[in-house]
Amino acid sequence: MKRMTLQLTATILLFAGINSLKAQTDTINVVTSAVPFLRISPDARAGGMGDLGVATTPDANSSFWNLAKTPFAKNKYGVGLTYTPWLKDLGLNDVYLLSMAGYYQVDELQAISGSVRYFSLGNIQFTDGAGNDFGEGRPRELGVDIGYSRKLSDQLGIGIALRYIHSNLVGNLADQNTTYQAGNAVAGDISLFYTNADETGQGWNFGAALTNLGSKIGYTKDATQKDFIPANLGIGALYTKVFDENNKISFGLDLNKLLVPTPPKYIDDSNPDSDSLNEVINTKYRGKGIAGSWISSFGDAPGGFGEEMREFQISVGAEYSYNDQFFARAGYFFEDKTKGNRKYFTVGLGIKYNVFGLNFSYLVPSGAGVSRNPLSNTLRFGLVLDLNDDGGTTQE
Repeated sequence: MKRMTLQLTATILLFAGINSLKAQTDTINVVTSAVPFLRISPDARAGGMGDLGVATTPDANSSFWNLAKTPFAKNKYGVGLTYTPWLKDLGLNDVYLLSMAGYYQVDELQAISGSVRYFSLGNIQFTDGAGNDFGEGRPRELGVDIGYSRKLSDQLGIGIALRYIHSNLVGNLADQNTTYQAGNAVAGDISLFYTNADETGQGWNFGAALTNLGSKIGYTKDATQKDFIPANLGIGALYTKVFDENNKISFGLDLNKLLVPTPPKYIDDSNPDSDSLNEVINTKYRGKGIAGSWISSFGDAPGGFGEEMREFQISVGAEYSYNDQFFARAGYFFEDKTKGNRKYFTVGLGIKYNVFGLNFSYLVPSGAGVSRNPLSNTLRFGLVLDLNDDGGTTQE
């Protein structure tokens, strides 16, 4: 059973895009969770800016990053659809993320929203530790959200969301010890957005979002074997400079930290009691309370404060806009080499005509051999629809 569990965990990490196959002396201690698809950038606009989204200007996909932005959107309705082939650089042709989001402004102060994320992991042949065939499966995961956001003032907004998570990785497979099942969980988000931008759009935006605050998820009936979901703290800032009525550019920075316990330091095999001692350590780690783990995640790294600081992920990005119709984007994502080692540049393009918008992003290849980023050449394709009550669109 343990072997199958380890194989399953390895599969989850693979599809999360973690790239830790580097020869290095630093200790690798990656913070992991179940359902990592919730941390994949689900829209092409943000994907073109290094996965920047907490404080960017509102759009139809705001609920994936910071729901509090939605009441500040220029249009009354918005719908976004994005398709992302995943890990194509590894030759996988049936793994993809499909997402859809939408909002409706009830009045000048309030908005409601909904979104769906569907992650297909393709066809996988399951085996146990001895290589016995368990059959073929098609793992898939789903997240469904509903949200409400409101302006607290002309500059400040708040948003809350409720999320249902379904993760069917192994179906109803069973070995001699365990019957596996689909996992289910519920979670919530709370977010804030502040803007002092003027009527032209020039000024600062700031955002903060606590996302995926919810229950653990399990794939067996054993309550002690449940895993943490990717609770996250995101903070962001963005400044927009308007040059004239046709040209403007925005620069932004996001910081993200998983509110998930850092894996503890285990006893090596040189100790004859390592198995029993590590079992105790692992039981204590997995048994941490949900709310308590969010707080303790800021101070539980075995390496102390220095290791805690390495757990922050950084996104920097820029967007140039011409006449609010043509967009060019670029960005960079950084994750410490001991915490996943994802580092990549991104570029993106966008075009908007009347009520329709098309977005495209591309993750620039990096590395070579075992050091090649498995996310290289990742593409995202997005369609956005913006409407007002009269069926028209409002230009910024």
